[in-house]
Amino acid sequence: MRYGYIGLGNLGGHLAASLLKAGHAVTVHDRNPALAERQAALGARVAPSVTALAGEVDHVFTCLPSPAASEAVLAELLTGLKPGATWIENSTLGRDDVLRLAGLARTGEVRLLEAPVTGGVHLAARGEITVLVGGERELFEMHRPALSTLGQRIFHMGPLGSAAVIKVITNMLAFIHLKATSEALMLAKRGGLDLGQSWQAIQASSGNSFVHETEGALILNGSYDIAFSVDLALKDLGFALGFGKEFGVPLDLASITHQTYIAAKAAYGGEAQSPMIARLLEDLLGTDLRAPGFPARLE
Repeated sequence: MRYGYIGLGNLGGHLAASLLKAGHAVTVHDRNPALAERQAALGARVAPSVTALAGEVDHVFTCLPSPAASEAVLAELLTGLKPGATWIENSTLGRDDVLRLAGLARTGEVRLLEAPVTGGVHLAARGEITVLVGGERELFEMHRPALSTLGQRIFHMGPLGSAAVIKVITNMLAFIHLKATSEALMLAKRGGLDLGQSWQAIQASSGNSFVHETEGALILNGSYDIAFSVDLALKDLGFALGFGKEFGVPLDLASITHQTYIAAKAAYGGEAQSPMIARLLEDLLGTDLRAPGFPARLE
């Protein structure tokens, strides 16, 4: 099978590269030609447009920044994809968006398999990210070999929309953990503790989290560079709060964290790195959270 990949940014570029490194035939496209050329260096064929790509491939992956972008790309894909093709969507979408877009895809006899990923860009770069899949079991099994090149753990969550719900839940937890680790590190600093040693003590304690180990380290470096923006965090928290309303679940911590990200956007802009919610505390208290020996980017 020949796959297409559209959307080669911080995350999609690594996912496309994993397909190529595993030996899959991949045609790529991105609005930024330089991103497509990076994949060409790994053996990808570069298509000049979405429509051209659609005419060359059997199935297509996308990784795009918003439901609107996914819908726009789908409209172009439907002009060229063969009936029976699969659209594998790595973007994070709301459940309603997934179901609506699946309906639009069916008008062109294209089936949607949602496959958002979680764990961070650094794990995507290593081919170790977690893949959360929603859609028909038969379709999942057809594309399992390709999905297995993207990450080490793959979960088929159920029918379409299931992966959207669990992905939003995992991201909601990550943002809450990030707010918590920011406050914990500030307590340690204002309490006169060595921050590097405090980070290690937390890592070895019952209070540890994946976010503390990863994004906490970037806070202590001062780069905050997780390759995930405040705007994207606000999008995902908005999805979580929508689910809370729909399912009748009060989400107190998610609501508070959402307000923190609104404040971060006002202070630093929507393109700022999401760990910069820690910077809000630093600026408020005139106290930086820095310690030597921590990385600027996760490897």
